[in-house]
Amino acid sequence: MQHRPLGKTGFSISAVTFGCWELGGGPWEFTSDENNIRTLHAAFDEGITTFDTAEGYGSGHSEEIVGQALEGRRQDCIISTKVSRANLAPGNVRKSAEQSLRRLRTDYIDIYYIHWPSYEIPVAETLGEFNRLKEEGKIRAIGVSNFSIEQLKEASQYAQIDVIQPEYSLLHRGIEKEIMPYCREQQIGIMSYSSIAKGILTGAFHFGGKKLESDDFRATRRLFLPEHLEAETQLINLMEYISERQGCSMSQLAISWLLHRPAMTSAIVGTQSISHLKDNAAAADVQLEEDDLQQLMEVSDAVLAMIDTE
Repeated sequence: MQHRPLGKTGFSISAVTFGCWELGGGPWEFTSDENNIRTLHAAFDEGITTFDTAEGYGSGHSEEIVGQALEGRRQDCIISTKVSRANLAPGNVRKSAEQSLRRLRTDYIDIYYIHWPSYEIPVAETLGEFNRLKEEGKIRAIGVSNFSIEQLKEASQYAQIDVIQPEYSLLHRGIEKEIMPYCREQQIGIMSYSSIAKGILTGAFHFGGKKLESDDFRATRRLFLPEHLEAETQLINLMEYISERQGCSMSQLAISWLLHRPAMTSAIVGTQSISHLKDNAAAADVQLEEDDLQQLMEVSDAVLAMIDTE
């Protein structure tokens, strides 16, 4: 597993990060806590040392499972978690951080994020509390998630922003125009979420016959609308062709594409399956040719031009 330096923090993170949203239950099909603890252990054994969770994932349950699974391995791991939009007032930030520390069974958080920007609380107030937590050693690095370029620049006035966590994949490339160049210039790490587009880039919805239940939260999402799934077929076909030639899975190809992008630090991928976890971890070793990268970009551009016309 590759490890890459994270911004100006002075520490490194694994190129593939284990995303722990699914472990909290909630909108995802859920296996069991026991299975998910085994999967976290398997991730660590595969060389994944970075784990991403949030207080909002299962109302803290994801944090509890991460804390339980990584107890005894904590010193060898990087744990990131997030404070929810509803808790961005300074007093609530501190309370949330302390509760996350307790659930994670640790006395420090490596990366603490603002999960979503506030509609009401000035970011200067929120980050003031983040800075105090950092001075006290309770957090090591400050991150923001789902911020626009304007919000990122504003946040950077009040704290050293070490990393941003945006949605980013071959089917969601909004950060490339402004956020990615700014992060390269300012030495801000990028950790992508929805790295395999909530499962679409695995081919499961085009070749595997997978269908969403009506109550699946993805059913009404942009990429899963029937006409958009149809438009995405040409990208999925290209990915199948390249992955067969490369001898890798489509998931590995999607993750490897991300890891070849400039300024990308780590791709966050979640699963409750040990076999999928091992497949995802191996993506860090997949090397893509420039022609493959260019083809993927061109077909992705064409698909996005069709599905992002609204």
